[in-house]
Amino acid sequence: MSNPAQSSIGLQLDTLLLGSISQIIEQARGRVNHAVNSAMVEAYWQIGRLIVEHEQQGESRAAYGKQQLAQLSTQLTAEFGKGFDVSNLRNMRRFYEAFPIRETVSLELSWSHYNQLARIENPSARTWYQQEAAQQGWSVRALERQIGVLYYERLLASQDKAAVEAEAQANTQPLAQQQDYLRDPYILDFLNLDSGHYQEADLEQGIINNLQQFLLELGKGFAFVERQQRIRTEDQDFYIDLVFYNFKLKCFLLIDLKLGKLSHQDVGQMDTYIRIYDQHKKGDDDNATIGLILCSQKSEAVVKYSILTDSEQMFAAKYLPYLPSEAELKHELERERAWVQQQLGANHDE
Repeated sequence: MSNPAQSSIGLQLDTLLLGSISQIIEQARGRVNHAVNSAMVEAYWQIGRLIVEHEQQGESRAAYGKQQLAQLSTQLTAEFGKGFDVSNLRNMRRFYEAFPIRETVSLELSWSHYNQLARIENPSARTWYQQEAAQQGWSVRALERQIGVLYYERLLASQDKAAVEAEAQANTQPLAQQQDYLRDPYILDFLNLDSGHYQEADLEQGIINNLQQFLLELGKGFAFVERQQRIRTEDQDFYIDLVFYNFKLKCFLLIDLKLGKLSHQDVGQMDTYIRIYDQHKKGDDDNATIGLILCSQKSEAVVKYSILTDSEQMFAAKYLPYLPSEAELKHELERERAWVQQQLGANHDE
């Protein structure tokens, strides 16, 4: 028969042991996080410096940007993997131009922070946002928000600075948790890691898994291209949940899944995806890209097709016979959502 006092001591020892080990792991993760971010900021600043110095050796910026920068991107990508496309090399050049004095670059902030800061044209505002982000521990999203709502400019103009500061404080987020830092796509690129396993929640991934198989089994000419495909603009990265090519329609199909209520912003975002895809991915003999937004909620499923270049009549006549019907998609969404929720619940109970 066990002694209650001994059991209590054993439980206390286990709790102390767990706490000590947890603290060691958190500290180690913090050091890894800081080391990766510091190395990335340092490396990208140096790369930006080298690009600018090379440009200044008689090459015009326009000629360099169109020719040599593209060649450099191709060679670096072949040797080191993702993260060195032309737009990111331009980001590194902009970073150096915004912070030409190395001592002004605080390693407390990440590359993603500096990618936002370097776009601020006003040097005084840029320095202020940099200092505030470091001192207040702003996340990248918080920094982006404060820049977007002109926090610096409003603070200068306001007679009630305390109210402006209070509002800003209420709408900021702290720096990412240690367990989340590897989700940053720039860190994934820098380490040449696959980003596919770090995007979206389990529920959404489960639905996408089954939708992918459903479309391939539909027998209407679908070929799978990629999941969580990243497309990049000059200042932002986007992720498309599923990308297919339809051989009967000779066009790409982009699918985005929303777990909440469908909004106008969702439709506008899909139209942006389509424009980017048609500009950078579509071949000369391909037809216009199609966007499909699926909204799966507990009691309803909403389907929204989107296309920019054809009229609604042409779209209906040309594309809809080869696409899954709205009824099919609604049924599949509701069925898969219920199934995935059931599986998640079963795993949680275990």
